[in-house]
Amino acid sequence: MGIVCALLPALFWGFMPLIVKKVGGRPTNGILGTVMGALIVGILIQLGTHPQAINWQTFLVSMFAGACWVIGQVGQFAAYNKISVTTTMPISTALQLIGTSLIGVFVFGEWPSMFSKIVGFGDIILLIIGVALTTVGGEKGNNHRNMKQGLAILLLTSIGYWIYSAVPKAIHVPGTAMFFPQMLGAFLAAAVYVLLVDRHTFVEKKTWKNIIAGILWSIAAFLYIIAAKQIGIATAFTITQLCVVISTLGGIVFLHEHKNARELRFTLFGLALVVLGSFITAFL
Repeated sequence: MGIVCALLPALFWGFMPLIVKKVGGRPTNGILGTVMGALIVGILIQLGTHPQAINWQTFLVSMFAGACWVIGQVGQFAAYNKISVTTTMPISTALQLIGTSLIGVFVFGEWPSMFSKIVGFGDIILLIIGVALTTVGGEKGNNHRNMKQGLAILLLTSIGYWIYSAVPKAIHVPGTAMFFPQMLGAFLAAAVYVLLVDRHTFVEKKTWKNIIAGILWSIAAFLYIIAAKQIGIATAFTITQLCVVISTLGGIVFLHEHKNARELRFTLFGLALVVLGSFITAFL
């Protein structure tokens, strides 16, 4: 069951950047619309599941995790405009895999045996090689400065993803109980960010269209919480990062982000390594 709960977020998170990029607009439109959709799902799950009550410390920690996710997602949205979805997603995936897996192993003691550590870290290297291959050739329409800026943005903001992904393992409460405060924290953080950067975002049509992306993301986030509890964050998170396959191919097919024949071959080979690596990690 835990494997299934990790595979579905891979599907939904793969489609999310395609929707946001297709809708267009600024990073503020993307993040505010997304968290509005997420808050709607959070409220519905809270009312529908009637989770157990949690203390205020756990509530605040869960809100903090949601707010940290906003940091990572704003960085990803900003990178779309610098280096496109097909380039951003593999790089972002590699950074998330490194940080989250290291937290799972060294903080929470996952992959306890020497054999599992050797296989696990070798597998992470395989995944990183895979996502690196998908970026071979770059994009002719973006200059070197844009690539450097995109990389810098992703490096600085990925820590938000790491914290968000680790919290479900650190808090010893059912995932349903922590989900609503996470979505509330994400909404409040995004609202503050938009108020400081561009308050007109609240009334723009592109913001409201991105609610669809938020609904998909939040359903995936709920399933990820369940998966992390059942199979551990290192394994669950690695499986969910199969989303890079969907988002990368979707960027080429649906967003028409161009790759020549050589670049496409490297991309397909790299994605095959990602699939293989995720499959191995799932059974550690």
